[in-house]
Amino acid sequence: MNWNSIQQQNRFWSMKIKRLKSLTRSVHSQIQRIRIGKITRFQRYLALCCCCVFLGLTLIQFPVLSTSVNIATFRQESSENLLAQGIVNPASAISHQREFRGVWVATVANIDWPSKSNLSVDQQKFELIAILNRMQELNLNALILQVRPNGDALYSSSLEPWSAWLTGSQGTPPNPYYDPLQFAIEEAHKRNIELHAWFNPYRARLRGNAPFAPNHMASKFPQYTYQYGDLVWMEPGAREVQDQTFNVIMDVVQRYDVDGIHLDDYFYPYPKEGIPFPDSQTYNSYRAAGGTLGLKDWRRQNVNLMIKRIHDGIKATKPYVKFGISPFGIYRPGAAPGTVGLDQYDSLYADVKLWIEQGWMDYLSPQLYWKIDPPQQSYPVLLDWWLQHNPQRRHIYTGNSLYRIENEWPISELQRQIAISRQKYPQLSLGNIFFSMKIFRDNRQGVNEIFKSAVYPTPALVPPMPWLDNQPPETPTIIQSNSGIISWSPSSASDIRSWSIYQQFSNGWQLVKVVDQATTSVRVQPGNYAIRAVDRLGNESVEQVVSVS
Repeated sequence: MNWNSIQQQNRFWSMKIKRLKSLTRSVHSQIQRIRIGKITRFQRYLALCCCCVFLGLTLIQFPVLSTSVNIATFRQESSENLLAQGIVNPASAISHQREFRGVWVATVANIDWPSKSNLSVDQQKFELIAILNRMQELNLNALILQVRPNGDALYSSSLEPWSAWLTGSQGTPPNPYYDPLQFAIEEAHKRNIELHAWFNPYRARLRGNAPFAPNHMASKFPQYTYQYGDLVWMEPGAREVQDQTFNVIMDVVQRYDVDGIHLDDYFYPYPKEGIPFPDSQTYNSYRAAGGTLGLKDWRRQNVNLMIKRIHDGIKATKPYVKFGISPFGIYRPGAAPGTVGLDQYDSLYADVKLWIEQGWMDYLSPQLYWKIDPPQQSYPVLLDWWLQHNPQRRHIYTGNSLYRIENEWPISELQRQIAISRQKYPQLSLGNIFFSMKIFRDNRQGVNEIFKSAVYPTPALVPPMPWLDNQPPETPTIIQSNSGIISWSPSSASDIRSWSIYQQFSNGWQLVKVVDQATTSVRVQPGNYAIRAVDRLGNESVEQVVSVS
């Protein structure tokens, strides 16, 4: 008996049973709401009997768990895998294809936000709200916000200084004071957009020679601070540096309602020709203390231990917070057939294949910043390789180079790439993240009209992650469904992030709107609608179906 198979099947059927229980409670609640004066006791009894027969017929469809489950059943690339993962709703025909639709908002060098340093607080807020409104308009559902570009903070921190990219001077707080991360989280959640806090673990400076604030890690650990070309980089092999990065990330996990923690591709710096990374003293100390690993293996171990430590720390503190990594798109030259390029395993010392094999992340976003056709770096070839090396069945959200449509690519290239990602949905290619937001912000090359009409014309919820939680919230209670208004209330105090609203069309049901938790009524056109509660991980309740005339 394969234990992974048992766990997957148990998760699947426990979700169905949970949904059935929720439906039972909903039926009972609706019957209780019927006043005695409206029906006889016999009619009430008859209605209950009919409901019980329906529930019984549903229950007999549940198979007994067999001890001879074939693991191939769960490995086949079919919709059965998606049912087991909870990615499509197995309890109802009222559903939609989940999709992660993310965008990176880089703060380093004021790439995306704020547009320049030392803007007024009102202008910073105005720009951030404009970004979120644009995301909502384009049906994007996840913001990857860079909050630690250079060992600094775009949020209130007792561990690191305020970022100069925000206020113009490192260590200087906004005036009047506000917390940009808290503000971004609140505004994102109002729009049903996830917020993932993006950290750079070791970079201390991108360029320039401005002095470091006293509480910057380069000031605290000068012995582990290295000039590397134009960059200043911290020593990944130093325990003090590792602790600093870990503590900074965990501080955000503990204090903020983030949906995810995100790292990109910067571990050891990208190599500069003829300039060795100057960590010989730290490595020699490791060897003198009895260490036996060669230099490259030691560097990889430093990064591996940090990745696992961050993952384990998040799950021990807030298990529902997602952990995602966006590495360079090529694992090793030749790993994917015919591929050439940088060897991140031996250059950045990032053993991404190990991390995903061990399940040390919830999603992986390889940066596949190449076209479809070039054989040496082919988008579909590289995507296939990552999908094939995902034994823990984590989600793959491909990183796409939106910025290339400015001068290099037609928008049709990006559309084709998204279509390829969607074709591989059964292999857990479940979305895309675009670099970067300024292309959408400025509507360069008319990209927004194409995305609205042809790429994301309707909303979508993010794919749920059943290994984190697969328990749906309670079904909402309908209060009113007339005069063109549907109103409802939560059935319990369960964790509800939003409400999904489906409408029935001639070709089936379609998700037409997602509203935030505080909204409990909508004005609609005549038709049939279904309302569901959605929790913070994208699990949906059983629906309440209403007809509005």
